[in-house]
Amino acid sequence: MADQSSSDAKTLLQYEANKKSVVVAYLLLIFLGSFGVHRFYAGTTKSGAIMLSLFVLSCILLFAFVGAFGFLILGIWWFVDLFLLHGLISSYNNDLVGNLTD
Repeated sequence: MADQSSSDAKTLLQYEANKKSVVVAYLLLIFLGSFGVHRFYAGTTKSGAIMLSLFVLSCILLFAFVGAFGFLILGIWWFVDLFLLHGLISSYNNDLVGNLTD
């Protein structure tokens, strides 16, 4: 019985140490959203890398007056992430629970 409660406490501590915060995710979105940092934080590294690449490419192409289109895409993506981010963090935390209890 003590073994089970010790195991549960250990699992809870691991969860608390590794879970992601919705508040931190939204702060990252607000202040560093164009770089995709909030997506890296949420565990969606591929889309975070795409956002970062699009930002860098848009900065380079801005001098050729084509980069504004990339910034428009980033702005729309940022706006959509305002609504999706909570679900991404919840999904990450639910997956974490599943991994810890297996």
